[in-house]
Amino acid sequence: MAGHRNSERTEATFSDEKVLVGTGGEVHQVAGGDVPPLTTQQGTPVSDDQNSLRAGTRGPTLMEDQHFREKIFHFDHERIPERVVHARGFGAHGFFETYESLSDITSADIFQRAGEKTEAFVRFSTVAGNKGSADLARDVRGFAVKLYTKEGNWDIVGNNIPVFFIQDAIKFPDLIHAAKQEPDRGFPQAQTAHDNFWDFMSLMPEAMNMVMWIMSDRTIPRSFRFMEGFGVHTFRMVNAEGKSTFVKFHWKPKQGLQSVVWNEALKLNGADPDFHRRDLWDAIQMGDYPEWELGLQLFDEEFADNFDFDVLDATKIIPEEIVPIRVVGRLVLDRCVDNFFAETEQVAFMTGNIVPGIDFTNDPLLQGRNFSYLDTQLKRLGGPNFTHLPINAPRCPFHHFQQDGHMAMTNPKGRANYEPNSWGGEAGGPRETAKGLSAHPEAIDGEKGRVRSERFSDHYSQARQFYISQTEIEQTHIAAALTFELSKVETPAIRARVVSHLLNIDEELAHKVAKGLRLKDMPKPADAARPAKTDLEASPKLSIILNGPESFAGRKVGCLVTDGTDIATVKALKSALEAEGALIEFVAPMVGGVEASDGTWIEAKQKINGGPSVLYDAVAILPGADGVDTLANEATAKDFVNDAFAHAKFIAYSEPAMTLFEKAGVTADMDDGFVALKTEADAKSFVEACRALRFWEREPKVHAAWA
Repeated sequence: MAGHRNSERTEATFSDEKVLVGTGGEVHQVAGGDVPPLTTQQGTPVSDDQNSLRAGTRGPTLMEDQHFREKIFHFDHERIPERVVHARGFGAHGFFETYESLSDITSADIFQRAGEKTEAFVRFSTVAGNKGSADLARDVRGFAVKLYTKEGNWDIVGNNIPVFFIQDAIKFPDLIHAAKQEPDRGFPQAQTAHDNFWDFMSLMPEAMNMVMWIMSDRTIPRSFRFMEGFGVHTFRMVNAEGKSTFVKFHWKPKQGLQSVVWNEALKLNGADPDFHRRDLWDAIQMGDYPEWELGLQLFDEEFADNFDFDVLDATKIIPEEIVPIRVVGRLVLDRCVDNFFAETEQVAFMTGNIVPGIDFTNDPLLQGRNFSYLDTQLKRLGGPNFTHLPINAPRCPFHHFQQDGHMAMTNPKGRANYEPNSWGGEAGGPRETAKGLSAHPEAIDGEKGRVRSERFSDHYSQARQFYISQTEIEQTHIAAALTFELSKVETPAIRARVVSHLLNIDEELAHKVAKGLRLKDMPKPADAARPAKTDLEASPKLSIILNGPESFAGRKVGCLVTDGTDIATVKALKSALEAEGALIEFVAPMVGGVEASDGTWIEAKQKINGGPSVLYDAVAILPGADGVDTLANEATAKDFVNDAFAHAKFIAYSEPAMTLFEKAGVTADMDDGFVALKTEADAKSFVEACRALRFWEREPKVHAAWA
């Protein structure tokens, strides 16, 4: 297959700026007077900073690429000891249970026996923020799974989004530098709403699919428990006969998908910056164990050759409607860590950790990650013996000749510390085995060069497909997110460049954003290496709202109470929620609690000024007739109601609540999202309504998405 060389460039114009554009559509450099040549740290001029050196347009990355090696090496060592990316994380232990034997597809031991359980450790994280940042930043979430199999540790190091910003790992340092705090000022923290990030995005057309995903509600999940995980890359599964099948990995939450709205995320970060951590901790401690199912998209070489996009391109997906998901097992998290530092902070994930029966592809982003992760662990954990740490050590027997080094806790026993050797038995140490890890014998033939497959050059089609796959509500959220982020960009030309890309994705979206930014002149569409395909059908599986839960299980209702609250109403609501598998948490004027109508004492979890409605999936306003006056004069009580209303939450209420509603100014706008609790049946009706998670019909009226 022919490839394009990005050194062949043409000149184009964005507004009054001149730029150099590669044949793949990527912008390489803004021209503006004399600029020095890019060089290595040794001073060697760099001819191509966009592509790793590889064997052929779709071949593997070559180890001799010293520019890539130097760039990644320096990037991996930029932070001590915090992770450069995914610094803010939270982990838990659990197990993976195999549903059926997959021996026809893979020889991996973990998939040979139905019902077998394998120990697992999972770390969730945000990407851009530092360790001390808040949980609800608009950001990609890491979803890394370590499986301690009988044939060694297998790491599926993924995200909650199935695509990525870039196609080649050589651009990863640039991406993260652009997303992190601007280096001259050290802010903004855990935010992409700044000039550097959108400057980079607007100059990288290949990122446009990911831009749609990160501006969607996928980047403000309600909980780790209610988000998907993806392996991102295409891998191989290889069976005992050597037959290879391509595979993409999916983790599907059994309790459905759920996100928050943007205004809610902002307030959650203030109310509880540990919201996601606390949610996972509480769920496990209460025995409500989070659970996902592992799904595989399996396809062969013929499909890969005929698919509209290159399966080695990490900025693309294969829609589930085209290649359905095969569910093969479940992941359950049932134990919190004993020590956060020893386990969550010191766990070392590496894409290179695979087991026999699993193999890589020549995805250039995956190839670069395989190279980079080992280097990262060396810097973060102080030396080559990080596998001696309990959280990283295999659970199966292991034998090798590696010795000494910083913090060595075990060394090989016996005379031999090399191989081959002529010593027999235990003295000679371990030997190679035919059952060991081996690479699939893929034929590689291509010219050495910094090249990229021509099939990588369609940057807009799947971005458009993602957008049209969203509900109208979700499309509104995307437009609002883009408008908000770009409103924080101080350079008008950058805003215009982003809109020029949006014109290639969806004209209506582009005009909404342009209107929201009040652009004086609409830019022309950005030059496209390949025009967007308009015949790609919507994929309903890409929508969060269309893939929500079937029940309200695992969610939480915040119940606002005062002295005199009707105990029968409280009992009916609590009973209905418990039957659903949901929780109720009481919020009161004082944290000590309240005395209900029959003299029963109700313990409060939150004081009203510390327990805002953003902490809950739905709310119930159940004050007593005498106590409601206290709430009506309390600003945070009115905020409790107003925020729940603005965030389209279902609101249950008793008659005395009307006094608070009047003070909060919502009585004139009460809709079907309000449920009056007069009987036990009303409580059940409220819980049934909550299964929809939000009363979305209200949102156009309150414009919460644009807040």
